[in-house]
Amino acid sequence: MDDLRAQAPETLLPGKSIALVHEWFAVTGGSENVFVAMHEVLPQAKPFVLWRDPAAQRGSGFQESWLAKTPLRHAKPLALPVMPLTWRTLTREHFDVVVSSSHAFAHTVKLGSSEDTRYLSYVHSPARYVWSPDFDGRGSNGLLTLPRKALQAADVRLSRHVHSYAANSMEVQSRLRRFWNRDSRVIHPPVDVDYFAAAPAHERMQQRGYLLGLGRWVGYKNFDLIIRIADAAGIPLVIAGSGPEEANLRREAEKARVPVTFEHRPPRERLRELYWGALALLFPAHEDFGIIPVEAQACGTPVLGVRRGGLLETVVHGETGFLLDSLDPAAYASALRHVGSLNHDRIRAHAWNFSADVFKRRIASWVADDAS
Repeated sequence: MDDLRAQAPETLLPGKSIALVHEWFAVTGGSENVFVAMHEVLPQAKPFVLWRDPAAQRGSGFQESWLAKTPLRHAKPLALPVMPLTWRTLTREHFDVVVSSSHAFAHTVKLGSSEDTRYLSYVHSPARYVWSPDFDGRGSNGLLTLPRKALQAADVRLSRHVHSYAANSMEVQSRLRRFWNRDSRVIHPPVDVDYFAAAPAHERMQQRGYLLGLGRWVGYKNFDLIIRIADAAGIPLVIAGSGPEEANLRREAEKARVPVTFEHRPPRERLRELYWGALALLFPAHEDFGIIPVEAQACGTPVLGVRRGGLLETVVHGETGFLLDSLDPAAYASALRHVGSLNHDRIRAHAWNFSADVFKRRIASWVADDAS
């Protein structure tokens, strides 16, 4: 590992007026963590969001858009068609540099009429509702069927002024090239490796005797497959998280021959304990990046997942986990027989490549290179 754990410079773009913009700011999430870390790199910047969840403990100084005062803040798919307009009517203030954190239309933001303003956009993914409705069921809303093509055209047309893009993974980088015909540099999102790499209290530690499935209980995460993998391997399973598929998953778990335990929204401390006590994290889902597998590796826990998407960038096959082309439970059960040969210290060391310090340094380098 190189010196990327060094801190980002304290001062960037001295004398420049800077705006930071983000989509909606929810209670927790990877994109919100990115935005907070960006603000730490650029503390002098003025932060804007479409709206902020009242329950969010961070971001109290963020300026909300006019959408925050409408019922559309509670209906994201319905709000999509007016988001481009929102990003063009956000404020009359002038800024020298505008940096966006975008997973919908934030990259189309344009403040004022000055042609001298530099626009940089960090993209979590082109809007799945618009570009990949088959990947994200929320985009299959019938109300979006007709305007989708218009939204795609607007997405491209309204972002031509962006000077530089950064993508959160090579997976997203390829989408920017395919959908928008734009190049970008890859800057992986920050993971709190410091926290997860610190072992929990020994009296609360469990020996690595169960498999772990973690995340939102939605269809494309394949939690039903995770249950079948544990059953085929004959190893107890813990499923942690929450989501609309809970009832279906509980019915599936009742059919399993191994114990399946559900933990609903475990707090952060408990989550770390679950990682440290697991034999392996099962993650057979196609993700843009995937923060959960990195958190698991920070705990020395190997990852078993599909050989596609972000896992190709975060898991070293045969060293920090195993990547499979199959969705056959028997194939995963076979791979699980080899996790004992993996070195937990090597797995933890790999996770440091995705730490918050690495992210901040790379963001600082991007801004310094492309904002002038």
